[in-house]
Amino acid sequence: MSDHLPPATAPVPSADLWDSVDALHAWLDAHDAVGGRESLLLRVLKLSEEVGEVAQAVLGTTGQNPRKGTTHSWDDVGAELCDVALTALVVLRSLTPDAGEVFARHVAGVTARARGADARGAGQERRVAPPSR
Repeated sequence: MSDHLPPATAPVPSADLWDSVDALHAWLDAHDAVGGRESLLLRVLKLSEEVGEVAQAVLGTTGQNPRKGTTHSWDDVGAELCDVALTALVVLRSLTPDAGEVFARHVAGVTARARGADARGAGQERRVAPPSR
């Protein structure tokens, strides 16, 4: 895996992704039991739940619970990360109908900052944290 960003022409998520996000948003709205601001807050909490499932999968992959042993694979971790990303995009869509544009602008800004950091750090040694005791 490279430490450098892909070329500036790297693709952004496709329209098909945003069509799916819109459809999921509409489906959630149609089945919303609470509505209003409370619904948005619950969707944000759902994101936290999904992040917890990533943690559970990582622990299950590494067998950190001796009582349970190895219960997940790295493919499971990847699937849970996809759930986190999709949930975040649906929550963003719940905030604004222009979620795709908002996300694209944000990605462009983060990418520009990272490229600037790469340019500033070119030729410098990486600082490595000392080993913990």
